Amino acid sequence: MGQPSIDLPSRLLRNLKPWLGASHWRIAFSGGLDSTVLVHLLANLAKTESLPALSAIHVHHGLQAAADAWPAHCQDVCDELSVPLQVQRVQVQPGASVERAARDARYAAFSAATQANDVLLTGQHRDDQAETLLFRLLRGAGVRGLSGMPATRALGQGSLVRPLLDVTRAELEAYAQDHGLRWVEDPSNQDRQFSRNYIRHQVLPLLSGRWPQAHASMARSAAHLREAQGLLDELAQIDLATAKLPAEFEWSGLPSLEFAAIAKLSDARQRNALSHWLGPLTRLPDTDHWSGWVDVRDAGKDASPIWRLADGELHRSAGRLWWLSGQWLRTPVVSGDWHEPSLALRLPDNGRVMFSGQTPAGPLQVRYRQGGEVMHLADRGHRDLKRLLNERAVPGFVRGRLPLLFRGEELLAVANLPGLDGHVLEGWRLHWQPSDEDQGLR
Repeated sequence: MGQPSIDLPSRLLRNLKPWLGASHWRIAFSGGLDSTVLVHLLANLAKTESLPALSAIHVHHGLQAAADAWPAHCQDVCDELSVPLQVQRVQVQPGASVERAARDARYAAFSAATQANDVLLTGQHRDDQAETLLFRLLRGAGVRGLSGMPATRALGQGSLVRPLLDVTRAELEAYAQDHGLRWVEDPSNQDRQFSRNYIRHQVLPLLSGRWPQAHASMARSAAHLREAQGLLDELAQIDLATAKLPAEFEWSGLPSLEFAAIAKLSDARQRNALSHWLGPLTRLPDTDHWSGWVDVRDAGKDASPIWRLADGELHRSAGRLWWLSGQWLRTPVVSGDWHEPSLALRLPDNGRVMFSGQTPAGPLQVRYRQGGEVMHLADRGHRDLKRLLNERAVPGFVRGRLPLLFRGEELLAVANLPGLDGHVLEGWRLHWQPSDEDQGLR
């Protein structure tokens, strides 16, 4: 085993070459074998190579008594190597999967610590990649899931990089033994009630006994699937490009797509394009639970169907698909009188309104549609507001949020709708900025 470990520093440096221009390399340091080797390798490389500033971060979950000693161990290791260490304590949310909850808490801490142009380095290796692929295969994952852990992805304001994915656990053990390294063993890693541990200790040894190259073969399959996922992403971008034509209601700030451009695709391409578009906005169901999309797609022309997802809603209205989340799913509260029309008026859960040009004489109020409103138009006389909104094909979910400007019982203006949003002769218009929130970005 000696030869692979001798080559390890040069392989690591080669894998990290694209990131040499980063401001900071921060190592996710659990105290276990993988991260201990990674810290030792980088601390030694920093003596001879021009590397970014180096530090480590240890996340303490507080889930087991043995873990209370790990921060001190990590501090000792880092002190020996002259690597600054940050210990971050987190609260793991209760839930069905302790593994998942701990991982979420850990990566939330990593994300918060990763600033612009920073890189967080983790120690996952080739054996972990094989374990991940098998675990996800048994859960029925699709191409994206089966492509395994990516070598790099965005994290916080910077990037997460896994520079040891082409290194085996045996190589890491050989390096640790050659250099007399000490590391902690997490007792929970032996608990085979956890699915990953069962795969690691029961399943993979059997596979490797029969097929010695099992880990390498699975890692290679994951690489093939990553390439396939890349092609699916390119196809999604092509399909979405034709559906991202500007909407008439761009001022809403809502992500939207032209419905017809999506509906004309094959079923598989519809799911692929929508998964790509919705992925940054919400958690998505597995492929067996997309009936909500079928209902939205196949609803009648005059219908306004909704697909409710984990973090928001997909609406079909006015010939488009719209993503709603945050305050768009809360009923706005009437703010009452507008005492200083020269200043913008903040609307609870509904952005703000302001005038351009002159301000009309008061007293003024901003209200929302209740039904039965009538507006006087200079060239058409009195018209029902409902009819005016229908003529302009205003989406249903916008209608109840449109700020209406009243003077007494007279409806003066409907914000943002040309021809209804002001008074030409008096020289004023009513503008609405619906939201200061990001629309569901996770």
